[in-house]
Amino acid sequence: MDVELSVDNAALLIVDMLNDFCTPGGVMVMDTAKDIYAPLRNLIDKARENDVTIIYVNDCHRAGQYDAEFDKRPVHCIEGTWGQEVVDELKPNEGDLIVNKRRYSSFYQTDLELILRERGIDTVIITGVMTNICVRSTAHDAFFKGFNVIVPSDCCAASCQREQESSLVDINTCYGLVVESNDIIELMEKK
Repeated sequence: MDVELSVDNAALLIVDMLNDFCTPGGVMVMDTAKDIYAPLRNLIDKARENDVTIIYVNDCHRAGQYDAEFDKRPVHCIEGTWGQEVVDELKPNEGDLIVNKRRYSSFYQTDLELILRERGIDTVIITGVMTNICVRSTAHDAFFKGFNVIVPSDCCAASCQREQESSLVDINTCYGLVVESNDIIELMEKK
């Protein structure tokens, strides 16, 4: 594999692993989300062992306020609700960073870019849901802002298999590298 990954300049982004998207009873639950828990948990643990910056980027909307996203999608991930919490299986640890977002991209009007630049990070490993919406939007914006993009295909899930495959081909062709989480773990272990 021809991927250059330095744990000194990479961050692991965990996008929208929230109850409203991943847990029965959530507003927009994806059945495939639970399939990525084990490989993502493994990647998170290995990132912690190697002092990789871990950033949870969470969809977070304000109660009682108009949000243009709700013109297209059901009301979801309202700040302070169970639906906006990270799933129990992947909860952040003390020291992990949390960035809230109101749009699909983790970069749009958030502090994410500032956090990455201040820490000297030039590579983002993007995981989470949905591959075809928030993961892909984040990958696009990361690339446009000059970051190296790595997406472990077994650590993200889309609304359907067709969207998963299409999005990963798009990311791999135009914006970054699509690999398996074990490829990233292997590289971390070599450092």
